[in-house]
Amino acid sequence: MGVGGDRTITLSEASRFGGRNTSFSLMLKPVGSKCNLRCAYCYYLDKASSVYSGREPVMSLELLELCIRDFCDSCDLPELTVEWHGGEPLLAGMDFFRSALALERKYSGGRPVHNTLQTNGTLLDGEWAAFFHDNNFLLGLSLDGPEDIHDRYRRTVSGGGTFREVMHALEVLHRRRVEFNTLTTVSKAGEGRGSEVYRFLKSAGSQYMQFMPVYEHLAVGDISGQSFMPPASSADAGSACAMDAGAVRMASPEEPETVLAPWSVDPEAFGRYLCDIFDDWVRRDVGRYFVLTFDAALSSWCGVQPGICTFCDSCGGNLTVEHNGDIYPCDHFVYPQWRLGNIRDISLREAATSPAQTRFALAKRTALPNACRRCKWLLACRGGCPKHRFASSQASRSADRLPLCPGYRLFYSHIAPAMDKMKSLLSEGKSPSGICL
Repeated sequence: MGVGGDRTITLSEASRFGGRNTSFSLMLKPVGSKCNLRCAYCYYLDKASSVYSGREPVMSLELLELCIRDFCDSCDLPELTVEWHGGEPLLAGMDFFRSALALERKYSGGRPVHNTLQTNGTLLDGEWAAFFHDNNFLLGLSLDGPEDIHDRYRRTVSGGGTFREVMHALEVLHRRRVEFNTLTTVSKAGEGRGSEVYRFLKSAGSQYMQFMPVYEHLAVGDISGQSFMPPASSADAGSACAMDAGAVRMASPEEPETVLAPWSVDPEAFGRYLCDIFDDWVRRDVGRYFVLTFDAALSSWCGVQPGICTFCDSCGGNLTVEHNGDIYPCDHFVYPQWRLGNIRDISLREAATSPAQTRFALAKRTALPNACRRCKWLLACRGGCPKHRFASSQASRSADRLPLCPGYRLFYSHIAPAMDKMKSLLSEGKSPSGICL
């Protein structure tokens, strides 16, 4: 389940493939950050200006062939995974993806190639759905919850809501029997409504769910040199963020002077959000509905690396190639200082085994604060995603690196008894669904 490095794998798969230098999936950004929406919290929207100087981001077919051929040559896995992201990857057009499939067949050496694609859903129609069904794509559909939550920050260029278009896309996917999961970002708009969102997603027909915290920092000055100040209250955040979407620059964790984005979820509110969903899930839905964070927690409880990079010991298993061939260790770290090279100059194998990539991968645990190393829940969270490791000030950087910790501590403390029980059931050869009332 999941798109963008977060596909659920079995416990045996996680154990077998973990830690191999040339075992990685490939994330391709065929249109870079180009998108038909202007979601306020998008961490990628400003890349066209901040990284690529406004150049039109479209991957050429010549570069596409190089990427697919090199990936097939570089990756040692018996099955390959190509993940298509944006921006909005459907803007590349159907002929582009037809070419990609032909290239996969040409260069994979007979190995299966799994294609996943993350979409905002607003461009999905019957023709696209038929294409995805016929070619066995796994789709990730962005859906933040009921209409008022979803439309708070997920808006069109003109500022309109997108909920109805996404719900229409859901209908099309069901009708064409396309395999999909939902990606729900947990922002300020969703605080206190975890159970409601979970039940909504179930009613919409989502069986596989991923909940991702929105916790972003902005550069003190935006890309045009104008300062950005958050709205005075959360009630004003919707209109202010929609107006400024794409006009402010998301900061990288290395930047000393940043301001917390007003749409960011409160850490403890995020923890309660997950707890509320877990309470619904564990009563009746284990084995029927699948929540990536819960699957990952159970894997960790059982002593196995989970199939999601956020909760693994190290990063770097998902190389990202931009529309122009630039290679990055992760799509959350598309910043000049993290560029590994260009695929026209170095192979993906060289990038995956380079000293820079190794440093990036290991920094997830080597840069952990002492408080994290002593925490009883390190076995489960493993420091979370490094993209969230911001200090409130440069002086306090060593002590204030993991601001989502309060939420994760609350969550793991809450689920521990149930996780212990499910681990026990598994050790007895029974299904963890036996925990349900």
